[in-house]
Amino acid sequence: MTTSDLDAGAGERYGVALGGTAPRLGHVNAVLAAQLAHRSVRAYLPDPLPDTVVPTLVAAAQSAATSSNLQLWSVIAVRDADRRARLARLAGGQAHIARAPLLLVWLADLARARRIAQARRGDTEGGDLVESALVAFVDAALAAQNAALAAESLGLGTVYIGALRNHPVEVAAELALPPHVVAAFGLVVGHPDPAVAAAVKPRLPQEVVLHHETYDLERQDGPVAAYDDVIGAFYAAEGLPGRWVDRVADRFGSVAGLRGRDRLRAALRERGFPLR
Repeated sequence: MTTSDLDAGAGERYGVALGGTAPRLGHVNAVLAAQLAHRSVRAYLPDPLPDTVVPTLVAAAQSAATSSNLQLWSVIAVRDADRRARLARLAGGQAHIARAPLLLVWLADLARARRIAQARRGDTEGGDLVESALVAFVDAALAAQNAALAAESLGLGTVYIGALRNHPVEVAAELALPPHVVAAFGLVVGHPDPAVAAAVKPRLPQEVVLHHETYDLERQDGPVAAYDDVIGAFYAAEGLPGRWVDRVADRFGSVAGLRGRDRLRAALRERGFPLR
């Protein structure tokens, strides 16, 4: 692997061929190359995975950072085809959930810690705070990203499924989740279908997301407009409609764009997350 290989990976990540600009990267290793090559895979072969894959991915997940070593997350490996089909329907009919051999459902899990606190202190007041819920979701995300990178290092494909939050109560029933546990998102894992290419999706230029010393919102307007042209060309090449800024506006412009997730606060309360 050479610096030019890594620069080529950065070129894909920032859509240089579509008019984007990429920073020059001066560090070369296999981990960086794998990170830059990440792509969402939505076409899978139904081939089963070796039994060693799940414990390997979970070991990688457990190697992620966790706030105060509280480890406020769990994961459910869903292999059963009927259950994956039901979860696919709850997630808006995403066929790849049903087709791929494995769905990992990452959980914000306060049940274990509350059980310990109740046994040791006779109270679980700290578990009712927004901070506790936030830590659980952050812990789950950090763990899942480690697992995703590990899966891709094994030649497998992945795609995150945020749409499990469209129907959190129904998903909890399907997975027999106890109170104080909620599905944060899913991660599909499987063998990519070689007949269906998955492209690297360009990201915002670093001028938008990287700030030095203090935050500057207004200077982002120009780079955001330039990115909209780059990602628009990418969407067109992939046969996808619309522009990125319209997608952002649709999501934030009304609650309808949340596809039911505007009811998430009520669902979290029902699941035992008071969020005081």
